[in-house]
Amino acid sequence: MIVIDKLCYQSKLRYVNASEKFVYAVLSLILCIISRSVMTAAVVFFVNVYLTVAKGGIPFARYVKLLLIPAAFLLVSTIALVVNLSRTPLDAFAFSLGDWYLTGSISSVQEGLRLCGKAFAAVTCLYFLSLTTVMTDILGVLRKLHVPGLIIELMMLIYRFIFLLMETASAITTSQNSRLGNRDYRTRIRAFGGMASALLVRSLKRSGMMYDAMEARCYDGELKVLSEEQPAGKKEILWIAGYELLLLGMVIWSWMR
Repeated sequence: MIVIDKLCYQSKLRYVNASEKFVYAVLSLILCIISRSVMTAAVVFFVNVYLTVAKGGIPFARYVKLLLIPAAFLLVSTIALVVNLSRTPLDAFAFSLGDWYLTGSISSVQEGLRLCGKAFAAVTCLYFLSLTTVMTDILGVLRKLHVPGLIIELMMLIYRFIFLLMETASAITTSQNSRLGNRDYRTRIRAFGGMASALLVRSLKRSGMMYDAMEARCYDGELKVLSEEQPAGKKEILWIAGYELLLLGMVIWSWMR
């Protein structure tokens, strides 16, 4: 099972109404993106961390490891925005490279940090939803929003095929390790290439078998999955409404400055 999926089923917020969590995550994400204030991103970030870790019961160390994955990409993109190669040194920093300078301006550093903060806060919105709401509940919310059935079916099938790919890759890797296929760097490279080619062939074969099994069970283009509907709580709705209004006020204030 995928780590995020496993943590989701263990979350204390697992049985909170899925529509409430979906609306909260999406609205917070939108307001965080359109805001010009770093303060808004900071509020969104810390509130999501509190809800996911403290209220949801997700281990903090595991949550930090999950955040390190997008942090690497955000760091690279931020460096690309901040650092420039120019013949003229700028006001923030400058490292001489002969006739050129590896330099950056104060405004570019501030803009890069602002974009990085907004992106990181947006990631916590998605993590909150994925770590507290199972996939079937998310698809149920999308059905209520009248999202086209084809998109929902594709999402469900892709979600299922992720598990097939991981299971097949794990079996191939275990077989290679039992035959000392990863004893040094050269053999690891060769083993990885062999695993990639075998994974493609076996995944196509298993996907065909899966579709045949679905056809044998009268598959008509729609996967019907039982989902447990939880009642919406008035207290949670009031808290979400108040929080989103606060964020909206911060967004308006950031645009008026």
